[in-house]
Amino acid sequence: MSLFLNRGQTLRRVVGSIAIAAALAACGGGTSQYDKFEPGRVIAFGDENSLLTSEGKRWSINNITTDETTKVDTFSCSSNPIWVQRVASNYDYVFAECNPKSAAVKAFFRASNGAVVDDLQAQIDAQVAAGGFRSDDLTTVMIGANDILALYKQYPTRTAEDLKNDAADRGKALAKQVNRIVELGGKVLLSDLPDMGLSPYALAEKAANTDVDRAELITSLVDAFNVALGTNILIDGRYIGLVQSNTRSKLMKKSPGSFELKNVKESACLASAELPDCNTKTLVEGAGNSTYLWADEWHFSPRAHYEFGRLAIARAEDNPF
Repeated sequence: MSLFLNRGQTLRRVVGSIAIAAALAACGGGTSQYDKFEPGRVIAFGDENSLLTSEGKRWSINNITTDETTKVDTFSCSSNPIWVQRVASNYDYVFAECNPKSAAVKAFFRASNGAVVDDLQAQIDAQVAAGGFRSDDLTTVMIGANDILALYKQYPTRTAEDLKNDAADRGKALAKQVNRIVELGGKVLLSDLPDMGLSPYALAEKAANTDVDRAELITSLVDAFNVALGTNILIDGRYIGLVQSNTRSKLMKKSPGSFELKNVKESACLASAELPDCNTKTLVEGAGNSTYLWADEWHFSPRAHYEFGRLAIARAEDNPF
């Protein structure tokens, strides 16, 4: 029996999983669309997983190519796109932070580095102050990883059960803000939280501590967060499409070969190459753009962003927005 799941908790997880499945059914398509939704803008909310710097760098692996003649390194912000760039490019939209062809900008960041769920309200407020939402706005939301990390670091001063309750409260708070975007007129592609218990950080914590399975603890916090999120969002696929990033992250860990991954446990970036400055010239030996699941101890690789983006695009096209 897991140290974090007694019989009652197992029942709650099963019930929660059923609730999320119901939310996915309502928010995840299955309804025929007569008119394909064409957004007028894409607006990204969340943390650094949905953000580029002003120079177009990402909290993943940046692509650097070297001219064999001049030996000059060139950075391409369009290569190794993060998931929200993939969503925007599906409609031929670009963010100002990565616009090498000077195209009309129709994608915008409200996300911020290090953001937690409590910061989402201010991001939405900033959009309201800038003119608000339109009925053809497609917004993306992925946030919560920094919340889970902050909660985990309070263990064992706080009990696992107390921390899971706090994680659930944050999931509810996220749902409230997502519902608010809908009330303000936007459509939402909402990503649940990937399993951060699979991260190199979580595995290192597990190896360094013998009291409990620390990776499993982190996963249990993510599960509590996602269950509360899934059971409190507006269950209506006309407004919210739920992107199953958690399930996809578990599949990539379970069957790496299916995703052409060679390493799902370690960081691709050298410890000295802190994000967002990691690039293809600062990787550990044998690592590649798309062969590792993790860029650093807590952030995903371009391959993972590709998968999350692919899921989000499919959801946007299938939902009856």
